[in-house]
Amino acid sequence: MKAWQLHAFGLEHLKAGEVAIPEPKSNEILIKVGAVSLNFRDKAMVDGIYLPHLVPERLIPVSDAAGTVVSIGKGVKRFKVGDRVVSHLYTHWRDGAPASNESEFALGSPLPGGLAENMILEADGAVLAPATLSDEEASTLPIAALTAWFSLVTYGNLKAGETVVIQGTGGVSIFGIQLAHALGARVILTTSSDEKGARARALGADEIINYVKTPDWATEVVRLTGGVGADHVMDVAGGDGINDSVRAARVAGRVSVIGFLTGQTAAVDLMPVIFKQTKIQGICVGHLKAFEEMNVAFDRYGIKPVVEKVYGFGEAVEAYRHLERGAFGKIVIKIA
Repeated sequence: MKAWQLHAFGLEHLKAGEVAIPEPKSNEILIKVGAVSLNFRDKAMVDGIYLPHLVPERLIPVSDAAGTVVSIGKGVKRFKVGDRVVSHLYTHWRDGAPASNESEFALGSPLPGGLAENMILEADGAVLAPATLSDEEASTLPIAALTAWFSLVTYGNLKAGETVVIQGTGGVSIFGIQLAHALGARVILTTSSDEKGARARALGADEIINYVKTPDWATEVVRLTGGVGADHVMDVAGGDGINDSVRAARVAGRVSVIGFLTGQTAAVDLMPVIFKQTKIQGICVGHLKAFEEMNVAFDRYGIKPVVEKVYGFGEAVEAYRHLERGAFGKIVIKIA
């Protein structure tokens, strides 16, 4: 089969070639990959800045894939040939709290990913694709959508009428807007672009704060909420900006720490955290049970992932470069 492999760290070392089609073992399924979507994790993996000690030689990258089951191993009962399925990043995390070693069983490193014509998945580490979504759309769900759902619903127990602050217009953020809006929440978006803000408003954002024009966006959030602050803040930026997220949250509000776009370390002002009794929750995607619950919601509410561009299989490097430049929503690579 055709596959892209990482021969060394650096995008220039991502090369297309041919490898043997893998055979599904006990409790495994083989899928014909229809499409994959890119996440910041995928680029960080190629660059060697994301758990580089776990990256194997000749890695087939990209964790998030959707496709059709073409063969099943012994003992598989969850799926049959012909089912449309979606991969789940942490293949052993089914429910409850994560184990300490979930990263050792993650797709796209150290386990082979989906940037190939075929892919092996554990039967207990995949979910049925939402019936309302194409492979290109469904491939965007495993990290970006599930991260937003896990933050707002599984951990956040979001209720209609609550206020959610969301940073930026990347994949996780766009799903956060769509999910929060569908569940009846008020959405405040921070962005550096009025044009992207207008597009986000069309997806369900109620208030837009351009943080270039209004650097003290946290104070503006407090003003927009009548001095109370937001119930939930989805922090995808990371770095010292977490202090602004704490300021924007209400007393006993929740800050979900999702990303590290501006830095992996932070100097946190502890006094506001203590006095406001802020709940700071690290989010690293989510478990399989939440994934299945989320997919039901996608079908129920008719949520359609926002895909900025679909690249062909031979254009994988160009797709990575687009991801690096930034996107409104998701970047997808069509395989089949």
